[in-house]
Amino acid sequence: MKILLFLIFTLGNSSSDACSTFYLIRHAEKIRIDSSDRDPDLNQKGVVRAEKWKDYFLDKNISKIYSTNYKRTLNTIKPIAQEINFDAIIYSPSKIEFKSFIESNIGNNILIVGHSNTIPDFVNGLINNNIYSQIDDSNNSNLYIVSICNSEINHRLIKIN
Repeated sequence: MKILLFLIFTLGNSSSDACSTFYLIRHAEKIRIDSSDRDPDLNQKGVVRAEKWKDYFLDKNISKIYSTNYKRTLNTIKPIAQEINFDAIIYSPSKIEFKSFIESNIGNNILIVGHSNTIPDFVNGLINNNIYSQIDDSNNSNLYIVSICNSEINHRLIKIN
């Protein structure tokens, strides 16, 4: 009986270790003064939103933070990265191999920040289904949550204003 209880407890705990949650956001509002600037920083509204994202993610037990290498993405996650003392892992959206990305993050809660045209594609790659379309350029409030537990994939889109 003790062995059976041990096996149930061990197997029950190991399956939860196989669960991963991916939080995906677009960068916060950016400065739009110079349309030729390919790497604008956040505007004041974006700085405020970055702080709101920090507040949202503080209790999510984030294990890693992935960001593209742009001022607006890095500064969007800067408050949470500083709070939890993590450096961003720079990634290139066009070079993600989703199966290995998922496998390398099993059991973790991951924050990923990107762009209006990359985050929906990233979500679609994680869920292996083309459900989400490009984000409207005026929308910086989407939060995509993808949970993968063993082979079960759940996903949702919520708005955080």
